[in-house]
Amino acid sequence: MIFIGEKINGTRSKVKEAVINRNIDYIQSLAISQSEAGADFLDINAGTDPDRETEDLIWLIEKVQAVTDTPICIDSSTPSAIKEALKVTRVTPMINSINGDQKRLEEFLPFIKERNCSVIALCLDESMSGMPKSIDDRMHVLENIFLATRAAGIEDSKVYIDPLIMSAATDQKAGIIAFDCIRTIRGKYPQAHITGGLSNISYGLPDRSLINRTFLTLAIAAGMDSAVVNPTDTDLIQSLFATELLLGKDKFCRRYTTASKNAFKKK
Repeated sequence: MIFIGEKINGTRSKVKEAVINRNIDYIQSLAISQSEAGADFLDINAGTDPDRETEDLIWLIEKVQAVTDTPICIDSSTPSAIKEALKVTRVTPMINSINGDQKRLEEFLPFIKERNCSVIALCLDESMSGMPKSIDDRMHVLENIFLATRAAGIEDSKVYIDPLIMSAATDQKAGIIAFDCIRTIRGKYPQAHITGGLSNISYGLPDRSLINRTFLTLAIAAGMDSAVVNPTDTDLIQSLFATELLLGKDKFCRRYTTASKNAFKKK
């Protein structure tokens, strides 16, 4: 299971304040805690105004890389900001994200291919109004995305598909739709990864960690192999190891028993 640490995101008020005030200690503490908990990538989203986003994104990456070797997931909708951020990344990063919008694909895919980056692909087309309602709508978007990524020479294994996990508070079938979509994607694109913002499912509900880890268990069973999460949530990590054990993905139960001895850190 590939975890993308979610906590360095300027849409969070404390993080945005830290970015604006250049609070290095706070940002680095988030990076260290997520890395030590076993994050495979650290998502970095400046979340600031367009006129300063590039500068803030570079500042964040430089401060994070000063305290951890965990690869960066550059999170921005602005191609120019990502291009500049790529210049300061020490190891090959992940890019978050592309979607079915042809203009966005044309802007993003050349430098994604050039740097051999992994990329998160959302099952939506931002050039069209509204979110896709059905699994068929999502799969239609994915067909266009994979036509473009394959034409650009990007291997399917470099693509992390986000099936669009929605809140169960606003749609009680959100979980079922997500699981069905994950199974469909896994069947159609077996070499690709499947990821998503795990906490979306619990938005607006109490005891969110319980919902998140229960969703993770069911999503892994459906074929999900990555998630954007808080890797310091020990209960979530416990569920991960137990789920992989019960699905026969943990030979001789070694990963579970080792994790138990190490207080259920992912690494």
